[in-house]
Amino acid sequence: MKVSDYIVDFCIKKGVTDVFGYPGGMVTHLMDSFSKYAERIQAHVCYHEQAASFEACAYAQASNKIGVAYATSGPGATNMITGICNAYFDSAPVIFITGQVNTFESKAAYGVRQRGFQETDIVAMVKDVTKYAVYVESPDKIADYLEKAYQTAMSGRRGPVLLDIPMDVQRADIEIRETPYMQEGSVQTDFSEIIDRIQKAKKPCVILGAALKGKEKSQLQEFVEQLGIPVVTSMIAVDLLPYGHPLNFGYIGAYGTRKANFVVAKSDFLLILGSRMDVRQVGGKRGSFAPNATIVRVDIDENELEYQIRSGEIDIHADVWDVIKFLKDNYKEKADKYAEWKRVCNIISEKLSGIDDKEYNFFVDRISQYIPDNLVITTDVGQNQVWVAQSYRVRRGQKILFSGGHGAMGYSLPAAIGAYYADRNPVISFNGDGGIQMNLQELAFIQREKLPVKIFVFNNYALGMIRHFQEMYFENNYYQTVHGKGYEAPDFEQIARAYEIPYIGYESVEEVSDQFMQLEGPVFVEIKLRNATHVFPKLEFGKENQDQEPLIDRELYNYLMELDTMESSQKMNWGGGYEQLVQ
Repeated sequence: MKVSDYIVDFCIKKGVTDVFGYPGGMVTHLMDSFSKYAERIQAHVCYHEQAASFEACAYAQASNKIGVAYATSGPGATNMITGICNAYFDSAPVIFITGQVNTFESKAAYGVRQRGFQETDIVAMVKDVTKYAVYVESPDKIADYLEKAYQTAMSGRRGPVLLDIPMDVQRADIEIRETPYMQEGSVQTDFSEIIDRIQKAKKPCVILGAALKGKEKSQLQEFVEQLGIPVVTSMIAVDLLPYGHPLNFGYIGAYGTRKANFVVAKSDFLLILGSRMDVRQVGGKRGSFAPNATIVRVDIDENELEYQIRSGEIDIHADVWDVIKFLKDNYKEKADKYAEWKRVCNIISEKLSGIDDKEYNFFVDRISQYIPDNLVITTDVGQNQVWVAQSYRVRRGQKILFSGGHGAMGYSLPAAIGAYYADRNPVISFNGDGGIQMNLQELAFIQREKLPVKIFVFNNYALGMIRHFQEMYFENNYYQTVHGKGYEAPDFEQIARAYEIPYIGYESVEEVSDQFMQLEGPVFVEIKLRNATHVFPKLEFGKENQDQEPLIDRELYNYLMELDTMESSQKMNWGGGYEQLVQ
């Protein structure tokens, strides 16, 4: 069997239905092989290799299967690196296949910079942002390398792998044989200590991380309701529980919801399931995060557990779903055990309700009410991302995909394409006017295939997140971020027309309707935000998480920090000027 045919057949056997790439000289054999199997697997031409890599990431994240992206050697391969990083930091299982010059053209041991045209050592470049990267030096290695790549990407903490395959290797013939199965290292299986710690706590809280994404959410919701304990999430995991769930108190961190940060600050026990707990989540003073809480962290990645929040935490190397199953089978406390603590959390939520809402939050809220169950939503990076995390009303079965750890502008539009091919349902893509221009060319893909991607652009005529920094730290020196200072956004209505995509423009929340869902195929919706926009609340570096900017009234702050489980019922009617503060 020809090696390139074997690669395509391998993808099909692993359940892959769609792959993403861009034509190039060193992948012509692979392209030809995809054409032979077109009834069983589709190879989609994007318009930039970075976009192909994002498409494969989102396909993997939305389908829970392996993603596949390919590119030619040299610039094709290097253009994929941003997407490779994205997959690595957000644990997306993707096989990246790069073509390479023929083995007889390779510089090999020569000291020259390059021997073959477009020759670049991509394996050396990505070794620190992949779980496995290998140069396929001979045809007889492809079966072992492919199987190892797949198992490595899909096991343990998932992530990207890369196979760099010379052109003469791709066109060679091989004998087909079985390849061995490999499994990552063992993990812990006894979690009795967690139950003991929960039972001793008076104010327990669970933090749900992105490691819980990808499986059936109903199982997670059943687990949360069985525990009966207040829950917060990381920003990337905001879609794990539906909007309005009584145990869901928002997401934590520098841009997190105030109520979530207050709940964590007041807790005496934290069970952290599959969340990295980086600086954006715990704040600049790591040791002051949840200062009165015993911390138990569960993670499949032992390296993450080495980066402790503080000494004395209990670290458990395990699959979070194994821990959830154990607790579901063995935790037998009555659901009302923490009723008083939940009442405190509800008071916090009530007193802080609406305190940070602005026009753009209302736009997200209104739009989300017209989006049906079970669809995928993608966001870009910047203010639009945080507004979606803060204000989107998650419905049953919906998934929100972010570029989390890498924070790559230009993610949302190609991610929406990859997510569409995961289940062939409409996808909602939220963007800023800056981020969408990073991969604007993918509008051609969307129009070509008439994909039902509903594209929203929050146009604030600026790079809003950085403009906000310039207000805070650089005395309003808006260099390179606003109109007339080095940054410009195009006329998006003309852009939509150029790609023959229907356009809708909104300037007020009241104008928003379900029209974007009623129109078939792609729709481009521009939301024009004429005034300066911000992301609030926002944590000033070095402060405690719950004390975010703009600072709330000190009387309200002290009241919430002092609120105790034994006193909550007596303090339900506290006023303290709060209504005037909200007004």
